[in-house]
Amino acid sequence: MTSPFELHPDRLGTTDEKGRRIFMHPADVAGFFRRWRGRTQAFLILFFLALPWLKINGQQAVLLNLSDRHFEIFGLSLRAHNSPLLILVLATAGFGLFFVTAVWGRIWCGWACPQTVFIDGVFRKIERWIEGTALERRRLDAAKWSFSKLVKRSVKWALFLIVSLIITHSFLAYFVGTEKLGTMIRSSPLENRGDFLFMLFATAIILFDFAWFREQFCTIVCPYGRFQSVVMGKGSLVVAYDSARGEPRSTPQTKSLAKVHGGKLGDCVNCYRCVQVCPTGIDIRRGLQMECIACTSCIDACDEVMTKVGKPVGLIKYDTLVPALARTRGLNSRAIVYLTLCLISISTLIYFVSSMKPLGFEILRAKSAPYTTQVQANGSIQVVNHFKIELSNQGDSDLKLMFGIAQESNASSSEPAELITAFQPLTLDRNDIRQVDVFVRFPKSILKNGQAKVRISIEDEPADSTEKINMKKEVTLVGPFS
Repeated sequence: MTSPFELHPDRLGTTDEKGRRIFMHPADVAGFFRRWRGRTQAFLILFFLALPWLKINGQQAVLLNLSDRHFEIFGLSLRAHNSPLLILVLATAGFGLFFVTAVWGRIWCGWACPQTVFIDGVFRKIERWIEGTALERRRLDAAKWSFSKLVKRSVKWALFLIVSLIITHSFLAYFVGTEKLGTMIRSSPLENRGDFLFMLFATAIILFDFAWFREQFCTIVCPYGRFQSVVMGKGSLVVAYDSARGEPRSTPQTKSLAKVHGGKLGDCVNCYRCVQVCPTGIDIRRGLQMECIACTSCIDACDEVMTKVGKPVGLIKYDTLVPALARTRGLNSRAIVYLTLCLISISTLIYFVSSMKPLGFEILRAKSAPYTTQVQANGSIQVVNHFKIELSNQGDSDLKLMFGIAQESNASSSEPAELITAFQPLTLDRNDIRQVDVFVRFPKSILKNGQAKVRISIEDEPADSTEKINMKKEVTLVGPFS
């Protein structure tokens, strides 16, 4: 007789013969890996929710403010003008994930992915608390609607909604900042209509995903499982079934054959416990599969059964695709390539950050007329050029800037050029970007063939003992030919 847990060879374990979804209710499991996953999940849940509220150097630990193009990543401040550095941050994270996958397989999916952490660490715990064990939840699914079922489902979804709102608000803090989020919470939704609608949409997505879609995201939406075969090598660590030790399994057919032919059965007792506890509905005994997230539930379940039947644990275990490479898995060529690329990205990022000047300073000629002339009372002609100065404060403190014409530019002229601006001095906040209009007025007599060169200077008088900023850039003045 075929077990009800025997999976069809040609379709996912989460679908029936008509292609309809089978809602997964993985059985509870205890053991070494379950204990450590529980501790890891508790830490990561606290970490994910608390991270945007932490401060480093007075700034939010992680801020991804796309609208203002302001990014804070563990003390590294980036603005629009630092966008190449953001690419290096993403490259470091990407190559780091590839390296981890090449060495330890899909440990990210099973142990650290927010999808897995919140579903297994929060939502399924609520489900067990309200509706009972996996068997009781299956019975409740199959039962007709009653007052008891309505109450249980209502309480469960109400708690799911509350948790989703908490997650959404912490998630929103990553993108708008905790200070703005606090103001939004205290004010009317009509005052922040766009952010409020985004919050409702994000809550709906999280509620849909974590409460209902679940493993379907891993098997249908997430691309990570699909390119794992490219990233992983023969020496990568995976959750694997030891078929040499486990086969042939103990079934009525194999038992009768063993008695007749005097053969020996494998250690697998075909209890399907590994299938019952799998959150993505696979049979690990069929080898490495895209749907496997390496959560190790099948390892704990099998070890528990092996202990009960008096056989050694480890029938399902962490292993490599080629067991002979188990001792050298950390030295496989793919892992070395990914680690090298990761180190290159980190080194490049450190180099650019360390060489970044506290003040970004660029001068552009305005799009107005190239010059204008002014006739003075004494009959002399003054020429005016219009420039725009783009400034970006890339330091850790506010700046108070003064503009001027460098002294050496006026050394050979009896009538000095002067810089005119409405912003004198200009206060430039930390991480702020400003564009300032400035005008350079100078006598026509300094022009040679309609041109002259001067140096525009910017100085900051620091309030503390930090190094004084004194930057100069040469510009070409234009005017009428003599």
